Amino acid sequence: MSDRRFLLAFHPGRAEAVQTAASIAARLLAAGVTPVVLAEDRGVLLEGRSGLDAVEPYGPTDAPDVELIVTLGGDGTILRAAELQREIDAPLLGINLGHVGFLAEAEVADLDEVVERALRADYEVEHRLVLCVRVYDHDRLLHETWAVNEAAVEKAGSGRMISTLLEIDGRPISSFGSDAVILATPTGSTAYSFSAGGPIVWPTAEALLMVPLGAHALFTRPLVVAPTSTMSVTIADDSSSPAVLWCDSRRSFELPQGTRVEATRDERPLRMARLSSAPFADRLVAKFHLPVEGFRRKRP
Repeated sequence: MSDRRFLLAFHPGRAEAVQTAASIAARLLAAGVTPVVLAEDRGVLLEGRSGLDAVEPYGPTDAPDVELIVTLGGDGTILRAAELQREIDAPLLGINLGHVGFLAEAEVADLDEVVERALRADYEVEHRLVLCVRVYDHDRLLHETWAVNEAAVEKAGSGRMISTLLEIDGRPISSFGSDAVILATPTGSTAYSFSAGGPIVWPTAEALLMVPLGAHALFTRPLVVAPTSTMSVTIADDSSSPAVLWCDSRRSFELPQGTRVEATRDERPLRMARLSSAPFADRLVAKFHLPVEGFRRKRP
């Protein structure tokens, strides 16, 4: 067995994901590579299967030298694995078992080729912009986190809108009541931001997005700002509805009246393993099933 380790991140409650992870683990072991899985997922992976005893567990206190994180599932699984990447810094290679799967690099139908290329380290590493998100009470830092797709400032319940003040680089832009204000990355432009009417931004673009949702005002257009900018949303002191911050729909923080959420570019990007050099336009057409067949020009 070599010193190479691949971490397999999968949904333990989905039979297809568990079976695919077991198949990849067996392939890795046969190639002399050690599979690593989350400690709480190891039992379901080994259940009823032989030959996988060498699969190593990974827990919060472990720091294995992982070469690659292979995710099996949809974008939610990749966002879960992104939390692991913050600890071990290996690039993510997504295999889509979900529906749209914008973050995934390959489909499960191509599994054999994907595993072979991963074993040969035949991939490029692409860096994706990540948000650094901070919550302040005036100048006092209350909370700090990060987001791959978006930081969403939302009303906490189904009641009245939250009253917000939007600022860019410390300068006020507008104030209004809304259901949410989404602070997004280019990667997140095809996620929550897209559902709120925001623009699609190519994932390698250098930009940040501010997108209101359900805003009660005349000027509620999405804003696209420089990657060096600071976007901020302040909850008004007299806001009639409680608010909450959600990052990637995974991590939340309650926002009292008067608190301010600031989002800037994080120093640590998301590292994605890319197998294909196909342009993002092709992925966009494929994922959204856009009608271009009669208009697309032939490639030279």
